[in-house]
Amino acid sequence: MKFNATSSAVPCSGHWAVEMQPDHFAGKAAVNYDEGVASSFAPENLEPTLQRLVELASDGDCLEFAIGTGRIALPLQAAGLRVDGIEFSPDMIGELKKKPGGSALDVRQGDMTTTEMGRSYSLVYLVFNTIMNLTTQTAQVQCFRNASKHLKKGGKFVVEVMVPALRLYPPGAIAVPSDVSSSHIGFDTYETASQKLTSHHVYIAADGTSHSNSIPFRYVWPSELDLMAELAGMKLHSRYADWNNNLFDDSSKAHVSVWEKI
Repeated sequence: MKFNATSSAVPCSGHWAVEMQPDHFAGKAAVNYDEGVASSFAPENLEPTLQRLVELASDGDCLEFAIGTGRIALPLQAAGLRVDGIEFSPDMIGELKKKPGGSALDVRQGDMTTTEMGRSYSLVYLVFNTIMNLTTQTAQVQCFRNASKHLKKGGKFVVEVMVPALRLYPPGAIAVPSDVSSSHIGFDTYETASQKLTSHHVYIAADGTSHSNSIPFRYVWPSELDLMAELAGMKLHSRYADWNNNLFDDSSKAHVSVWEKI
């Protein structure tokens, strides 16, 4: 789950106002981000993602919402695609710009619900559960509208996100661990009435010192995302359980969904 900073977009006198929430990736959080998600850089995890996005882009230009430190954007750029980005956290952008090729990317600091690039794209993508960093339904709807605004006719919007794990919770349980190891303990708590999810993490260093954080999210169902897409003038193109195009079914823990602008 990408702990990117979030905002909530709400209508105000006919316009969209943005309620800013804390930047969870200021300072050391940005510096240590890649190390914390090291497994996502492994070729067996990264290469299927890149291959699928290249196919969907069809040699067109790409826009990444929540571009972060460039895990996806930089190799896509190296493959010959133009990739622009929107990122809320200035420190994450700073880490991206330090990397080879990072300075060549057109990255706008801002919120993915409202920030505009002033041009259109064949592909807009939002990966690593980051749609849930938008903590209201209204903000998630506005994210879809902003994606549609940036797409050419027939262009694709891609979202990678988990399926809410409520079925794993025994009756009366308030949390289920997502990871328990000598260096990390993680667990999520759900509030079903509001679709709020809080991800709690304790990180343990080799010297025994530790630090923790708790990040708020809003979980979202596939059918709900389809309705958001429809409101934004898009229709479902495809949905798979992962980047390898495995069948999405009742047992799937995540999905990669693609909507087409109509």
